[in-house]
Amino acid sequence: MGKPTGFLEFTRELPRKSDPAERVGHYNEFVERFPDTTLNKQAARCMNCGVPFCHSGCPLGNVIPEFNDAVYHQDWKEAYEILTSTNNFPEFTGRICPAPCESACVLGINQPPVAIEEIEKHIIEVAFDKGLVQAKVPRVRTGRKVAVIGSGPAGLAAAAQLNYAGHQVTVFERDEKPGGLLRYGIPDFKLEKWTIDRRVKLMEEEGVVFQCNANVGVNVSTNDLLREYNAIVLAGGSTIPRDLSIPGRELKGVHYAMDFLKQQNKRVDNRPVDGNDIFATGKNVIVIGGGDTGSDCVGTSNRHGAVSITQLELLPKPPGERTPFMPWPTYPMVLKTSSSHEEGADRQWAIATKAFIGDDNGNLKALRLVDLQWSLSPDGRPAQFTEVPGSERDLPCELALLAMGFVHPQHTGMLDQLEVERDDRGNVKATEKDYLTSIPKVFTAGDMRRGQSLVVWAISEGRECARKVDEFLMGTSQLESKDHSLQAMAL
Repeated sequence: MGKPTGFLEFTRELPRKSDPAERVGHYNEFVERFPDTTLNKQAARCMNCGVPFCHSGCPLGNVIPEFNDAVYHQDWKEAYEILTSTNNFPEFTGRICPAPCESACVLGINQPPVAIEEIEKHIIEVAFDKGLVQAKVPRVRTGRKVAVIGSGPAGLAAAAQLNYAGHQVTVFERDEKPGGLLRYGIPDFKLEKWTIDRRVKLMEEEGVVFQCNANVGVNVSTNDLLREYNAIVLAGGSTIPRDLSIPGRELKGVHYAMDFLKQQNKRVDNRPVDGNDIFATGKNVIVIGGGDTGSDCVGTSNRHGAVSITQLELLPKPPGERTPFMPWPTYPMVLKTSSSHEEGADRQWAIATKAFIGDDNGNLKALRLVDLQWSLSPDGRPAQFTEVPGSERDLPCELALLAMGFVHPQHTGMLDQLEVERDDRGNVKATEKDYLTSIPKVFTAGDMRRGQSLVVWAISEGRECARKVDEFLMGTSQLESKDHSLQAMAL
């Protein structure tokens, strides 16, 4: 424990962010780093609890009190080694994770929780600055070949772990560059892409091979992969967006959020976009969906120079703090205001979209909306809704972005050719017991298996799947599970 009285002396602080009026003029990250003294104080707030619930709050099982102690004592090598024993990519989770570990922080019962996410980001960036992050090339190769399909967080984590186990890993990515959702779904102002390039370069130095523009099931044969590789990991993510099948869906100006975001990320990277340009400039924008993807659309639309931005959510407005139905240390479904919301948006809850309204030329000009009245279930969750009589109205809109989540992975191409079994939701069927699909030697991890989820869960799935693949190939695995890592740090 860094400082026994730290949680009594210091309160929670977060790094300074650029002013919203200034940061909407660019696509760079805008969160500054802590001064050394502030970082030291934030690490000192950790109480090194007898039962650190932050471990269970984190899907990776990060060993948080120990790396906080190392940060307080400015032992950056130890902090880096502890952090990366459970997390392959803290430079990603330290920027874009919703930090369920902080929701489970014991200090959070009656004070603001420890700023775990920011400490995590500072550990890895200081480690890079000090030259502590070096390529770890396996001393012995097993002779086994593994194909990882998809280079999002799950695929990257599986590839890194399998490479550390000594297997020869090739990652197949259908886009121009590796990263998947990290590169093409998350805006640069939240995650600048040099962080991905830096990590991919390190993985290449360690022996991982990346093949881009390699669309398995289209220009890469599934039969060739089955024949040439000892194991295959399917980590293609959940990429089919949820549609809104209402009158006017065919109008020009109605787009999926991911098409909009991917185009902008490519522009920032000075690469040509696919299809017709989608811009919010000079338009009334309505984002349908209140989650993180919708928030990213708000931030991007502000940077485009939209006339107005409205974000709609079907569910009622969440409470501002925990309720009896959200007890600590569970992850609370409370109101969150993102940095994009700070930049400007009209957020509306309990709203349903009835129709897209167009002009005579087939262009979108308005959305027909209606207010909803929700009834709650005994556990406090929204259960059923009815439309509020007389609340129907039209709201001007020239660009509607559908950000209502993703339903399942793409079936056409690779999955149909493999004839892999799918579950009732359309995801690739496999259990956490072995991550093995219905096809021998073919495994799956991340959103492709569990459905749309968090980046931190994808990394966790990739790591655990890699351990099962290693066991399949070698009979046993030298890769630690999340539970074993926690036990080792406790001894």
